[in-house]
Amino acid sequence: MSIKSDSRHLYLQVIDRIKHDIETGVYKERQKLPSEFELAKQLGVSRATLREALRVLEEENIIIRRHGVGTFVNARPLFTSGIEQLTSVTDMIRQAGRKPGTIFLSSSIQQPTEDDMRRFQCRPDDEILLIERVRTADGEPVVYCLDKILCKYLPKGISYEHESLFENLHNQAHRDIAYAIARIEPLGYHEKVSPILQCDPETALLVLKQMHFDKNDEPIFYSTNYFRSDKFSFHVMRKRFGF
Repeated sequence: MSIKSDSRHLYLQVIDRIKHDIETGVYKERQKLPSEFELAKQLGVSRATLREALRVLEEENIIIRRHGVGTFVNARPLFTSGIEQLTSVTDMIRQAGRKPGTIFLSSSIQQPTEDDMRRFQCRPDDEILLIERVRTADGEPVVYCLDKILCKYLPKGISYEHESLFENLHNQAHRDIAYAIARIEPLGYHEKVSPILQCDPETALLVLKQMHFDKNDEPIFYSTNYFRSDKFSFHVMRKRFGF
C-alpha cells in the first residue's frame, strides 16, 4: 500500500511508514527489508526518495545496510540511560531486568603514564591498577571495560564478590563516586574488542570515557567502556537557559 500524500516531504512520510511497520511487527528485528525497487513500488515513491529515507533511518541506527547483501532492521537496544545520570553498568543491566555478570580478563599494576599523572594528579611513583573485564547480561557479553584506579584506593585489588567498581570503592576505601566527566565516541569494528563482544562486523561500538570524582573533587578512577551499539543507547536532556 502506498503512503498517503500530505504537506511534508515524501521522504519524511517514508521514514514514518517504515518506523510504523517495524513497531507493528511488519518487519522484525534483524529481518531483511524488500529490495529498493520492491519497497519503492510498495510505497509509491521514487527510489531517490526511498534512498534518502533509508539514509536517515541508518543514521538513527534503526536499519543497517550491508553492501551487496541488503538492508536489515537493527535490533533495538536493551539498555538505555540518560548520559546525565551517573549509573554503573551493573545497575543499567539490573534496571533492564537482566542478570549482570563479569568475566575478569586481567589485572596488573603499572607505573602511571603522562596522561595518568595529568588525570589523577599523581606522582610518577604512584602505582596504577589496570583492570580488564567483560560485563555480561544473562551471560551475554555486552560491554568491554578497561579501568584505571590508583592502587592506594584498592590495595587488596578488586573484590570478585562485588562486580561494580562503585561497590568495591565504597566497601574497601569508603569512597563514593559523586560525578564523572564523560566523553562518548562512536567506533566501528575493533580488532580486539568486537570479537570479545561477539559483534557482527557491521555492529558499531559506543566508547564511553569517564574520569570519576568523589564529593571532594578528587579523581578516583578512569574508565574506558566499549558498549555494543545494538544493545545500549544513551540520551541527554538539553535545556535552554532563560526559560
